[in-house]
Amino acid sequence: MATGRTHRPATRSRGIPEATVARLPLYLRALTALSERSVPTVSSEELAAAAGVNSAKLRKDFSYLGSYGTRGVGYDVEYLVYQISRELGLTQDWPVVIVGIGNLGAALANYGGFSARGFRVAALIDADPAMAGKPVAGMPVQHTDDLEKIISENGVSIGVIATPAGAAQQVSERLIAAGVTSILNFAPTVLSVPDGVDVRKVDLSIELQILAFHEQRKAGEEAAAAGSADADADGAPDAGAGASDGAGAGTGAAPAAALMPPAGRAAAAAARKGGPDGDVPAVMPA
Repeated sequence: MATGRTHRPATRSRGIPEATVARLPLYLRALTALSERSVPTVSSEELAAAAGVNSAKLRKDFSYLGSYGTRGVGYDVEYLVYQISRELGLTQDWPVVIVGIGNLGAALANYGGFSARGFRVAALIDADPAMAGKPVAGMPVQHTDDLEKIISENGVSIGVIATPAGAAQQVSERLIAAGVTSILNFAPTVLSVPDGVDVRKVDLSIELQILAFHEQRKAGEEAAAAGSADADADGAPDAGAGASDGAGAGTGAAPAAALMPPAGRAAAAAARKGGPDGDVPAVMPA
């Protein structure tokens, strides 16, 4: 099987937009679930709904892969799984090192989804001497002193950083100097890397803050709607108030007729009653 060091995905050379690349894993996840249920074909509408996108965008994304489906039948699930996996480079073996084996790093090491998706955890690395040799997820933790040797021997091009924020930049520099060209960063800090190095940042606190924003906005909208409903209930005018005397008593505001001069009120009264024949004149008197 080819290794990540000698083979790179073809997405950039084929001109696939980054936004499309970011959605391919969503399609692959939905397709894999369909494949596991032995579903042979899927329509663009069904797959788009499962991936959380609109069907027009999905069809546009798949056109970059050269896959257009069959009218009246849809897309072949197994073939699409292969197409997307190949485009993402998941038909290859990608050795990965995880640096920082604290709670998060250990959880990542124990995640079973890596191997199923084309990634092999080649080494677990930590700066704490007490961690050296300690088994995590069936692998012995190795010390950061051996980081460069580990990367070279395993042909690693992808590194995962799960260290505290203060150590992340230095770790990234060592990874890059040793030959790593792609980094998945879980540390709560922004890494400065040279051109040609890809960094994907995963910050759980930021994601939670975004969710908090949406929760606050929804609560505000609900409060505004409730306040509007209360205002409508409290401020509804009494249909009978002021009806008997025409003066607007009890309405809180004088009706328009009460603000008119006497001559105007008489003309308006005549207009309401109509002309001599009881018809409403076509033009109101001045």
